[in-house]
Amino acid sequence: MSQQGKRYSPDVVDLVIHLKEHYDQERRSGKVVSTRDPAGRTAQGLGIGIRTVKSIMVRHARGESVHTTSQRAGRPPKAVCTSVQTVVRAYVHAENLAGRRVSIENLRRHLVEECEGDVPKTTLWRALRRWGFTYGQGRRRDSLKEQDRVIRARREYLRLRRSNRDPDGLPKRPEIYLDETYINKNHSARFTWYPEEDGPWGNKPSGVGPRLIIVHAISREGWVQGGELVFQAKKRTGDYHGQMNWRNFSKWFETQLIPNIPEGALVVLDNAKYHNVLVQDFFPNASHTKEELRDWLTRNGHAWHEDMLKSELLEKCIRWAPRPEYRLDRLAASKGITIVRTPPYHPELQPIETCWAIVKNYMADNCDFTMKGLRERLPEAFAKVTSDTCRKIMAKVTEQEDRYWEDDQKLDAIFAADSQEEREAELESPYEGADPYLDEH
Repeated sequence: MSQQGKRYSPDVVDLVIHLKEHYDQERRSGKVVSTRDPAGRTAQGLGIGIRTVKSIMVRHARGESVHTTSQRAGRPPKAVCTSVQTVVRAYVHAENLAGRRVSIENLRRHLVEECEGDVPKTTLWRALRRWGFTYGQGRRRDSLKEQDRVIRARREYLRLRRSNRDPDGLPKRPEIYLDETYINKNHSARFTWYPEEDGPWGNKPSGVGPRLIIVHAISREGWVQGGELVFQAKKRTGDYHGQMNWRNFSKWFETQLIPNIPEGALVVLDNAKYHNVLVQDFFPNASHTKEELRDWLTRNGHAWHEDMLKSELLEKCIRWAPRPEYRLDRLAASKGITIVRTPPYHPELQPIETCWAIVKNYMADNCDFTMKGLRERLPEAFAKVTSDTCRKIMAKVTEQEDRYWEDDQKLDAIFAADSQEEREAELESPYEGADPYLDEH
C-alpha cells in the first residue's frame, strides 16, 4: 500500500534519519557489509535496544499486532513501568547529593543504560510529575528533585518504622506486609531459544488471557498462614485494582488476616483506594447540602451564620477538619492492630513486592497457557518464598530505609546552605530595593 502523502510522526522521522546516517557510516567504512546478526544490525540502525527488536519480532511471528494503541488527546501514554520509579529515585538522589544538575535528557540516558529502554521526553516528564518529582532550583540551578510532600510523607513513615526497631535492629512489634497482584493465564517468559527458520513460540496463544487476582501477606516467618485469597477477575483489561473494592478487601482483612497474625502487630500496606475508605459521614465535602454542612459544624461545636453561602460553610468545615479517619484503621484498632501506609511512589519499601516477583518468575518459567495449570502451579510458586527469603528481603528494605533517612538529612543540609547563601547574596546586592536604571540616570 502506497504511503505517499501520509503524515509521519516525529518518532518515525527520527528513526528514518538515524537509519540513513547509519547506512552512510557503513558506506564510508568499507565496500563490504556483513549480513550476520540481523537483529543487532536493526537495533544499531534504528538506535533502539536489541531486546526491543527481538520482542517486536516475537509478537510479529505470532501474528499479534505490534502497533501501539493510540491514546486520546491529553491522556499520557502508559509507556513507563512503575518499577522504573526505584531506578529514577536512586539516580536523582545520588545526583542531588553530588551537586550535579539533573535534567530529563541525562535521566533518559541513564534509563537507557539501566533499563535498556528509551522513553519519550514528554512521556517521562508526565511520569515524573505523577511520581512526585518537580523541576526547580538546586544550588542556584534548575534541577530535577522530589516534591516536598513526598519527602515529608517518607520522613514520617521512616520515623515510625525506626521507632519500632530494638537495639539489634529487629522489630519490637511484629510487622506484617500485605499487597495485591495478578497473574494472567498466558504469563510466560518473553525470550526463548528457537530455530531461526521456525521462529519463536509457534504454539503460544495470542493475548494475555484471563487473570487471577491474588491477595496475601508476609511476615519474617514467610507467608501468613491462611491469608491467601485467589479469585478470577471478571475483566481482562484495566488495572487489577479495579477488580477489588472495600467490601471484598475488608472481608478478607477481618476473616483471613486478623485471625492469623499476632495481636499488636503493625500492618504495612500501600495507598490503594480501597485501603483508604473514610469512615462514613466522617467529613462533609462539596457534594453535601448546606443543611449537612451546618449539621457537621454544629455537631463539632463550630459557629455559623444563616446568611452564609454553601462555599463559605464548606471552607469553614475544611478549616476545622480533623485528621482523616479510615474505616480500615478503625477495624484494625478494635483488634489491637496498627495500620501503617507506605509513602506514595515507593514500591521499593514494600518487601512483598519482591515476593510477587519471585512468584511471577516461577509462573512464567512453567506456564502451560491454561487456567487449570495456572491454579495448580500457584502453590508451587508460593513455596519458593521461604522464611529465609523474607528475612533477607526485609533486611535489604531496612538498608534502603536507612539510606533514605541519611540522604534526606544530607540533602536538607545542602538545600538549607544554598538557600542561606542565596539570601546573603541578595542582602549584599548594591541595588537591593532599587532600580539600577534610575540610579544611573
